[in-house]
Amino acid sequence: MKEALSIETERTDDIPLLLTHMQRMQLAILLDKHFPTHGLRKGLSMGELILVWLTHVLSQADHRMNRVQEWVSRRLTTLRGCGLADLTPLDVTDDRLADVLRLLSDDERYRAFEQELMGHLLRVYALDASCVRLDTTTVSSYADVSEEGLLQLGHSKDHRPDLPQVKIALATLDPFGIPLASEVLSGEQADDPVYVPLIDRVHRGLERAGLLYVGDCKMAAEKTRAHLQAQGDFYLCPLSALHVPSAALAQNVEMYLATGSPLIQVVRETEADQPKWIAASDMRHWSRCRSTKEIRRFEGRERRLIIQSIDACKAAQSSLHERLEKAEKAIGELMVRKQGKPRLTSRVQVEEQVQSILSSLRVEGLLQVDIQEEVSEHPVRAYRGKLSSPRQMWGFQVHVERDVQAIERAMKVLGWRVYATNQQTAPLGLPQAVEAYRDEYLVERNFGRLKGHPLSLGPLYVQLDEHRVGLVRLLTIALRVVTVLEGVVRHVLAEQHLELAGLFAGNPKRRTAQPTTERLLEAFNEVTLTIVSGPGFVQRHLPPLSALQQHILALCGFSSAVYSRLTDDS
Repeated sequence: MKEALSIETERTDDIPLLLTHMQRMQLAILLDKHFPTHGLRKGLSMGELILVWLTHVLSQADHRMNRVQEWVSRRLTTLRGCGLADLTPLDVTDDRLADVLRLLSDDERYRAFEQELMGHLLRVYALDASCVRLDTTTVSSYADVSEEGLLQLGHSKDHRPDLPQVKIALATLDPFGIPLASEVLSGEQADDPVYVPLIDRVHRGLERAGLLYVGDCKMAAEKTRAHLQAQGDFYLCPLSALHVPSAALAQNVEMYLATGSPLIQVVRETEADQPKWIAASDMRHWSRCRSTKEIRRFEGRERRLIIQSIDACKAAQSSLHERLEKAEKAIGELMVRKQGKPRLTSRVQVEEQVQSILSSLRVEGLLQVDIQEEVSEHPVRAYRGKLSSPRQMWGFQVHVERDVQAIERAMKVLGWRVYATNQQTAPLGLPQAVEAYRDEYLVERNFGRLKGHPLSLGPLYVQLDEHRVGLVRLLTIALRVVTVLEGVVRHVLAEQHLELAGLFAGNPKRRTAQPTTERLLEAFNEVTLTIVSGPGFVQRHLPPLSALQQHILALCGFSSAVYSRLTDDS
């Protein structure tokens, strides 16, 4: 009699790599320490449960709770073979995952966990804590606004002011862009007040002073800069028009350019190893750009770098040309008669319309407008014996010309910004300051991942505020997993002067020294575990890993045993 065999397959994909990586980060251990499992709850601990959910989030690019249980059921053998021997589908039901979000919303426990994780990552990966970046973003939702709820209307960075939102602040560490601390705020709050508490948490977590904090103009608030100065840290940030009025900046730039002194050029290597001139600057101390109050508070301790971005200058010049053309066209058509168009019957009305056009397009002082009155005679048809006589009609002719000299002066002062720092010239000279701020894309890239692929936070669909806070925090943990994995691989490639090929579909020969985590994980798609079982035996088979997959594992510091262990006890 033939024995019946059962053959099943599971998509293993990147699951062993992700779980091994998170186990090396000791996420489950730290989570269990700060979020202990209730004594009456059976099954996985809270830390192990979060690891399973994070694996689903990163492998499937989907954080929805109602998808996890089915996903686990189809990959149970793989997950159990990766150190989760007691896992069952009942461990990842919706209510248990909701409990995870509720626990993560506990401010005191989460901040303690985040602080310990911060120090642990620095030790394990031997990171040099020298530069921290701060920024904020918003995430919209289609839910209703409640009076004291987390979702509120405010300035939207997603360009959706009609939707309520949550504000997220993030502090990241160079060079990997690893999140160090995060904060979840209601959507109407301003950015300025959140920076100091975030800085304090980073300061306590890293247990060191002398760090350089880089941020946008919202970090330039006087209170924030004074706080960093007082605790022995450094800052670099652009100053807004509140600190440096546009007219004062333009006047100082014009005065300096009039002297004929050479500009300091900063050159940056592009990906094609071609030098690119990215900025020109004068590095003098420009006290005219500061208020009296700031002079008293920061005199002798703050340097002002006046920098012109070449790309920003070209974009601004192109925009100015477009606005000039629009203004010329609008003024030229001002007196053209059209159906439904109000007729301008007085000089005052014409002048008001001209000024409105110049103001709305921001070209005041750059165009010379001449308004001339004219009288024209229009014949009047004779009617019932009355004599025909011409009627005098008053009108206006509007002529517009460009003020070439004024436009040239305006072009020269475009693209300039003032940056403030309290660090001395030696460690943070002009090229270093430009490079430091140009790397601000690291935190913006984190926001892109958080709100888009693979974490897909926005728009928020969870209904409770504690679940919203917990979900944001869960995904910032996932963001740490992504950035650490990417940073480790790039660091090893840079040390060995190697490039990785085979990551780009359709172009297998294309090489890169800066692969993304998304492409690294994609290389493990279609890795399938086959399970053949019968009376008294179980046989598991995994196809041999490709050379690219083995290379990626080696770059991460793992061996192929990460996958082969799934079949060892067949």
